Amino acid sequence: MAGNSQRRGAVSKGKKGPTGGSGGKNRRSLEGKGPTPKASERPYHPAAKAAKKAAHRAVTTNARPGGRPPVRRKSTGETEWIAGRNSIVEALRAELPITGIYVASRIETDDRVREILAAAGNRGIPLLEASRQDLDRFTENAVHQGVAATVPPYAYKHPMDLLDAASDSGRPALVVALDGVTDPRNLGAVVRSVAAFGGNGVVVPERRAAGMTASAWKTSAGAAARVPVARATNLVRAIEEYQKAGLFVVGLDADGDVDLPDLRLADGPLVVVVGAEGAGLSRLVREKCDQVVSIPMAAAVESLNAGVAAGIALYEVSRHR
Repeated sequence: MAGNSQRRGAVSKGKKGPTGGSGGKNRRSLEGKGPTPKASERPYHPAAKAAKKAAHRAVTTNARPGGRPPVRRKSTGETEWIAGRNSIVEALRAELPITGIYVASRIETDDRVREILAAAGNRGIPLLEASRQDLDRFTENAVHQGVAATVPPYAYKHPMDLLDAASDSGRPALVVALDGVTDPRNLGAVVRSVAAFGGNGVVVPERRAAGMTASAWKTSAGAAARVPVARATNLVRAIEEYQKAGLFVVGLDADGDVDLPDLRLADGPLVVVVGAEGAGLSRLVREKCDQVVSIPMAAAVESLNAGVAAGIALYEVSRHR
């Protein structure tokens, strides 16, 4: 046929068309490689990774007494960050073991910044310059006001250690325990209220509860430098230990037996237990309370967050005392 005299498989120069054959040079690349391996046999396939993890679990479980799986503990070696000028000033005044202070370049100085810089110089704390973007990243976007500090992981107290401070003060013990509160800002607000009304400390459960993070430090406005926070392995057992030591336990709940103004236990050593907003006190904790009280509220308001509820209760206890 005219205009199509080129051999099959040849390529005309400068025109698109089929490419020429290899002449048998790449024959090996065309040979089959056998059947496709199973998904679990391919090293980088998710199925293979899952099989490897399952085999590892089986080995470690059988190696432990009773066939129990190994216990994994969360690392506590991470550096904590304190953000904000007031929080850092309070931490410096309380002589917390600050390991470094990061200051934004071209920061506008005020009395607090000057006090931070002077205290850092007197105590030999390293001063490091950082961009505001770095400070945002370090503090997880907290309102740092151009300055942040690093401290070792928070050193939690034992729940019974809080009673030592009460005996030294000569006043009846006053402790706040948080049941199921997971927002660190609520923990910080409670710490601040405990400091304002002369409490001896705060107890939080070890699991499923907020800890003393940078956010809690910030919300406490530096009060965390003065008020100890204890961590209980089991909150119910900690409450029982307090009761054995002579403390009354009062729980805050919307369905309380009496209203807060009618509380008659405020004069003695006291543990005030505050539950999570909405959920309230857990069943086991409520059963351990010597009395359950409620805060009178308008019908349109269903519940208060833990920080507000604790502040109101501590004010009422302080008024009775």
